[in-house]
Amino acid sequence: MNLFVFNSLSGEKELFKPIVEGRVGMYVCGPTVYYDAHLGNCRTFISFDVIYRYLMHLGYKVRYIRNITDVGHLLDDGEDRMMKGARLEQLQPMEVAQKYSNGFHDMMRLFNALPPSIEPRATGHIIEQIEMVADILKRGYAYEKNGSVYFDTLKFIKDGNPYGKLSGRIVEDLLSESRDDLKNQDEKNHPSDFALWIRASDEHIMRWNSPWSVGFPGWHLECSAMSTKYLGERFDIHGGGNDLKFPHHENEIAQNMGACGTAPANYWFHTNMLLLNSKKMSKSDGNTISPTELITGNSVHTSKAYSPMVWRFFTLQAHYRSTLDITDDSLQAAEKAYRRLMESMRILKNMQLDFAKESAAKDETISSLIAQMYQDMNDDFNVPKTLASVFELCTIINSVKDGHISAQSISELKWKELITHLEQFVFDIFGLKDENDNNDSNTIDQLMKLVIELRKTARENKDWSSSDKIRDVLKEAGIQLKDGKDGTEWMHVN
Repeated sequence: MNLFVFNSLSGEKELFKPIVEGRVGMYVCGPTVYYDAHLGNCRTFISFDVIYRYLMHLGYKVRYIRNITDVGHLLDDGEDRMMKGARLEQLQPMEVAQKYSNGFHDMMRLFNALPPSIEPRATGHIIEQIEMVADILKRGYAYEKNGSVYFDTLKFIKDGNPYGKLSGRIVEDLLSESRDDLKNQDEKNHPSDFALWIRASDEHIMRWNSPWSVGFPGWHLECSAMSTKYLGERFDIHGGGNDLKFPHHENEIAQNMGACGTAPANYWFHTNMLLLNSKKMSKSDGNTISPTELITGNSVHTSKAYSPMVWRFFTLQAHYRSTLDITDDSLQAAEKAYRRLMESMRILKNMQLDFAKESAAKDETISSLIAQMYQDMNDDFNVPKTLASVFELCTIINSVKDGHISAQSISELKWKELITHLEQFVFDIFGLKDENDNNDSNTIDQLMKLVIELRKTARENKDWSSSDKIRDVLKEAGIQLKDGKDGTEWMHVN
């Protein structure tokens, strides 16, 4: 089946055709490591993790590049974010970068996001950035003032280049807006021009020699230089959050065209924003929650702690291009759905029944649902719709287990196909893990078998007091027992 993707550059869904058959080059803008990763970051990188996983599932060999910004990302007042972090924590900038890079990686592992193929740092590619500035100057799309180098947006537009196409902004609006190096506005030919290289002030610690001055690169430059180095002048996919469309991605396109004569990527993917209680997150009004607060439950916005896999599952319930609203009720609903899914996967793993040897009545239903999963994923990675089919398959699993659907109505071959595809989607593509399935799972299972056996003995002896006490204590511990014709099972509940 063909894969169709929404291209932010055209504003339409397009048939995905990689430049090199069987291979995909994908660049995703990574974190600026001056502070802890926030949930918006996590949502974006989980979304691209699923895209990465699905492309590999389709058989593509993917080179996935996700950068680390550790220099040059300026605040609105012109202060470098890394310098601000170093000043506030009284550390060297590279200490800050290492500290928050480690924290970011820990968080990604916690949410089971696969590492990228290459994770370049801006500070490790200063030479490439200087060379790109030189190329832009050589082509006439930049100018030097007092040791700083700026991109000449007026000349770029005058030459017929599509500045503003990605963000959908009118050129006149773009030209009236200032950028992220405000303290040097008087040096620019025009307010819309943006910094490629910034001359460092005497107190600025992060500084390198260049042909123009001792300074540091502009924020937008690093992604252009690193994507070109590792993926070539033209590659398949460039991604990031919606907030990066302008100015970051718009300026990346301008830089690449200014240096290489071509736009960098064929397809641009953008994730939408994260809301909290239907409002934009804001530290100033207290409407914010961090990954740590979510996991520990130490937040006024949640009634309890939510596990990393519940959060990952929660993010899958909205399409990556749609807003995702965090509420305590929606997190609780996601937790119940996630546990229901994991319970079905455990049942599927342990179920041993005699299925029909040849084609049977329910085979067509199962085939249809599996086909629907691929159809929805091939429609711009529509995970929420795919999940609907996954849960329909789970309903079949539970119905077989409970005897509502006869095993003889499903062929053994189709049941194996169901197992294969469901495990691939749930674990390999969606990246979910069964949080009961850890290093202690065997110990826990053995203990629970003992508890279930003690309860069974109590019930056989009509010792209802002991039986009820076991049930109630387990319930307080968040464990529910379910009695069925094949015995008693246990599961985590709220």
